[in-house]
Amino acid sequence: MPSFDIVSKTELAEVENAVQGVVREVSTRFDFKGSHCTIERKEAVITINADDDLKLKQMQELLRVHITRRKLDPGCLEFKDEQKATGNSRRQEVVVKQGIEQTLAKKIVKDIKDSKLKVQVSIQGDELRVSGKKRDDLQDAIAFVKGLKIEQPLQFTNFRD
Repeated sequence: MPSFDIVSKTELAEVENAVQGVVREVSTRFDFKGSHCTIERKEAVITINADDDLKLKQMQELLRVHITRRKLDPGCLEFKDEQKATGNSRRQEVVVKQGIEQTLAKKIVKDIKDSKLKVQVSIQGDELRVSGKKRDDLQDAIAFVKGLKIEQPLQFTNFRD
């Protein structure tokens, strides 16, 4: 029976390259001279430290630009609430999304079932398996899921006949 998987994976090596690009750009830019702005990554969490709100916004924008340059979708970044750090400085955590959360998976399954496509969808951990009798049905399902307004980047892998 033909099937494929819907997954959401982000290459952490490319995220690390983007973070290092931001570090290089911050060290050379004139408007960041003398400031104590840092960005670092631990596993799937990026921490941004900035002197004030303006520099924090600039660092966020730099991160989005460098993520895009590395051919990643900036939708894989989830910006948490900014926090006050010592003095006037700000800190913000950015989570790199990995896998499809349960609530999003249930929403995708419900939308596919409501569309009356002749496919079956099952949740398997943090990914979805879509199977159907014909290859054309699976291609219609891919087109339908791409048409949904989902902020998180999705990949369609493991297509089998």
